[in-house]
Amino acid sequence: MRVAGMARRLQHTAPSAFRIARFQRMAAAPKEAEGAPVKKKKGSLLIIGALVVLAAGGAGGWLMLKGGHGKPGEDAAEAARAKPAVYLQLDPAFVVNFQDEAALRFLQVGVNVMSHDPEAIAAAKQADPEIRNALLMLFSAQDMKSLSDVKGKQKLQAAALAEIQRVLKEKIGRPGVDAVYFTSFIMQ
Repeated sequence: MRVAGMARRLQHTAPSAFRIARFQRMAAAPKEAEGAPVKKKKGSLLIIGALVVLAAGGAGGWLMLKGGHGKPGEDAAEAARAKPAVYLQLDPAFVVNFQDEAALRFLQVGVNVMSHDPEAIAAAKQADPEIRNALLMLFSAQDMKSLSDVKGKQKLQAAALAEIQRVLKEKIGRPGVDAVYFTSFIMQ
């Protein structure tokens, strides 16, 4: 009885010690009872983590292959393409003559250039005489047979783009223009 009385006194004098011990026993009990499910959760978390790492690695690889880290000048070109397109119409339309099987032929072509770089459009305006000269020489070197189908016109369009880009590269150090469009195309 004396021991029981001492235990009661200790409970009243130091209730926190008993409560701490009781809470420790309660906290330890669920861990032992739920030991297997806790391991299962850790395993599934490990699998989910591995899948996240693999997905992130795959996305990073795709971005690198797509062109995220290309040549040094490509980053500037990508930034320029993020800007809205700017158009420049080369006025007046080009009119050239060329010889075709003993007949004199005429070609009239309306040309617009497109760029995402306003600085390149400004440079194209300043280099207008040089661009017009290059395109006149290109257009006058054509023949009726090559221009009578769509593929021939597309080939001429690509050659016109290359000529304009060549002139701009001499002026500003980069091609600058992204596309050339024929707004009219008349052969006679």
